[in-house]
Amino acid sequence: MRRSAWTLAAALATALSLGVAACGGGGGGGGEKKTANPNPSGGKQGGKLTSLWSGDVDHIDCGQEYYQTSYMICSATQRSLYGYKPDDGTKMVPDLAESEPEVSSDGKTVTVKIRSGVKFSPPVNREVTSKDVKYAVERGFYNSVSNPYAGAYFGDIVGAKIGSKPGTTLDKGITTPDDRTVVFHLSKPSGGVLAGGALAMMLTSPVPKQYAAPYDKKNPTTYGEHQIATGPYMIANDASGKAIGYEPGKRIHLVRNPNWDKSTDFKPAYLDEVEVLQGNDDTTVASRRILTGQSMVNGDWTPPPAILKEASSKYKDQLVIIPGATVRYVALNTTMKPFDNLNLRKAVLAAFDRNAMRLARGGAAIGDMATHFLVPGINGFDEAGGEKGTGVDFLNTTGAPNTQLATEYMKKAGYPSGKYTGTGKILAVGSSEGTAGNVAEIAKENLEKLGFQVTLRLVSTNTMYTKYCGSPAAKVAVCPNVAWGKDFADGQSMLDPTFNGKNILNQANTNWPQLNVPQINQALDKAALLTDPTERANAYAEVDKLVTAQAPAVPWLWDKWPLIQSKNVNGAVSLFNSDWDFTFTSLK
Repeated sequence: MRRSAWTLAAALATALSLGVAACGGGGGGGGEKKTANPNPSGGKQGGKLTSLWSGDVDHIDCGQEYYQTSYMICSATQRSLYGYKPDDGTKMVPDLAESEPEVSSDGKTVTVKIRSGVKFSPPVNREVTSKDVKYAVERGFYNSVSNPYAGAYFGDIVGAKIGSKPGTTLDKGITTPDDRTVVFHLSKPSGGVLAGGALAMMLTSPVPKQYAAPYDKKNPTTYGEHQIATGPYMIANDASGKAIGYEPGKRIHLVRNPNWDKSTDFKPAYLDEVEVLQGNDDTTVASRRILTGQSMVNGDWTPPPAILKEASSKYKDQLVIIPGATVRYVALNTTMKPFDNLNLRKAVLAAFDRNAMRLARGGAAIGDMATHFLVPGINGFDEAGGEKGTGVDFLNTTGAPNTQLATEYMKKAGYPSGKYTGTGKILAVGSSEGTAGNVAEIAKENLEKLGFQVTLRLVSTNTMYTKYCGSPAAKVAVCPNVAWGKDFADGQSMLDPTFNGKNILNQANTNWPQLNVPQINQALDKAALLTDPTERANAYAEVDKLVTAQAPAVPWLWDKWPLIQSKNVNGAVSLFNSDWDFTFTSLK
């Protein structure tokens, strides 16, 4: 993604850049935009933008966040070491850092120089130092913070341990020789990967230790409700730092950070304020408000099929459809009966009407039929089989159910009738927001056709992830609405947090099937250290094949993301995040 002092890291960077050249994959619709910002130099300074959401962020604390929409907020309020310009989702650019990272010849040390002149918002008000970056990463491993990807991408830092007590330092793993230098010391030669994408994650956004530590001692931390900003915007707060602009489930109000210095940032930040209004469950009504109103964009939902059809003819200039780099799937809990039976899982995948699920979300216009877990444009996708899939017989390219094959696998699983005859209901938890509820109902019907008795519980997306699907203790058997998008343009970011057994967490778990297969875990650990582009692509392709063969989930969509805006909005879309970029969007 970027040049580096370490030649092997440079080779990896080239591989990642080439890997996303085909962003969007085959079968792309003709309405896709080729640029993220239709008018990059025409931004008008000032004004208020309103973004209509149905739900909330997963965490308001940017050291905990992992939602696509949470990133919309955090990328506007925080400055991670590196970031992305809206029209290039593959090439990291220095943000808080002043230059590219330097990787040692053995791959075990990564050095980053941070820029001067970046200050914390009120009430801290002082200049950011390297120690603030160190503390930000340290706290990600605290049991009170439980950052969901710290182990996957930062776990090789010397001394790092998931679930550490608040106050635990990584003095051997992260050193700060001066106020402008932070050095990451790794136990493995994984510096090329750390420098190739992870340093753009929000975990590297500075956090002032003296101010935040008292909040981090509480479990869970309450720093998010008192957070300090470094970006052009901040959540409106009072004199003590309390985020009065955040009302969970209701709104997030972003205002100008008075301490932000435009000369230190690549983001123009045209808008004066951004108001996120939550609770817009009727997306048809919300869509019409946006298309016929002023100064509005959609947020955590996509327009329903009828609106998409109308917008594509009547409001063409207000509709943007971009590649999502996301795979949607129905996760099956492989640790719980009956889904601990591989043949039974294969039967479920064969029986599912995946095309019906896609139609419920909007049809072919909003995505291609998924046949495995790497997404188009990611290194290893083509090597794993591309659109045709990895070669398993229980997943086809049409999405149509194969009842005969499902019956055969059910018999192999120990059910002579070809249907599930076990007793007791299985718990499925899905999202009630937007079209997700309809998708979850279709998943329930598919399971019932195989003989399962299903209790379907629909909750908010936030609750679905944090309380149920992301919590192994909740004992959820099926999660029909989960989706995973890249953290950076590499196969590791698609497969490691989601299918590596070592990344099963008690809280904020993203390995939703709780797949823990030693062969896959070992293959992922080996692939993470590779730097040769061809070897890395092949390695993640093999992992993808191994995962798909385990049938831990029903893949049914590679996303395209439809976004709508009011006529007077000059919307900029982040191709990295596949959503609106508040820091480049303006009003006409």
